[in-house]
Amino acid sequence: MTTLFSPAPPVLAATTDGQLFPVRRLFCIGRNYAAHAREMGMDPDREPPFYFTKWAEAVVPSGSTIAYPPLTRNYHYEAELVVAISKAGRRIAPADALDHVYGYASGLDMTRRDLQFEARDKGRPWDVGKNFEQAAPLGPIRPASSVGHPSSGSIRLAVNGVTRQDADLSEMIWPVRDVIAHISQAYRLEPGDLVYTGTPAGVGPVVPGDEIRVSIAGLSDTVVTIGPPSND
Repeated sequence: MTTLFSPAPPVLAATTDGQLFPVRRLFCIGRNYAAHAREMGMDPDREPPFYFTKWAEAVVPSGSTIAYPPLTRNYHYEAELVVAISKAGRRIAPADALDHVYGYASGLDMTRRDLQFEARDKGRPWDVGKNFEQAAPLGPIRPASSVGHPSSGSIRLAVNGVTRQDADLSEMIWPVRDVIAHISQAYRLEPGDLVYTGTPAGVGPVVPGDEIRVSIAGLSDTVVTIGPPSND
């Protein structure tokens, strides 16, 4: 038998040790910083971790120019600590969760905010607001063997050199070990999975020509430029 068409090539993310990390799935944690939950009009003290997913194809490397996406007039940045999984597991105990981590990166959860809010207010899934082409820029992944497991340290985002988000990783409501344990109750985590761990307060819009820089203590920056809308 032959295939009807050529399969898409795998998405390969760069690491700081010169290897390539094959990306499988993205799990994105929502409202994991109390101040951001409040700026979204929600109470951060009333719910366990929740998450949405993105295609692996949403990942683009730092240094990319990403197109302003269609259908939105309110395109937002969200700076995030990203966890790269290298060991499979289901129903992982929090005490064992960090054994499943290959490393960490800075990243962006780009969002069509107007479409997300429209879906949220109608009780519909967030896919159209969150999961689209080039929606998950990712910096080089640094192995945990060299950076450890960050639980504190600066997480910042600047647009055109002006700081817009400025917080500390210790402010996460649900730390990395708890997030991994929670997701693994519903899914078998697999090597290649990425977990975007949520964003601090200060999210806001960008327009074509803007440069976004995410800086997290101990990790490489993620830098992208917003380009014009794509004709594809």
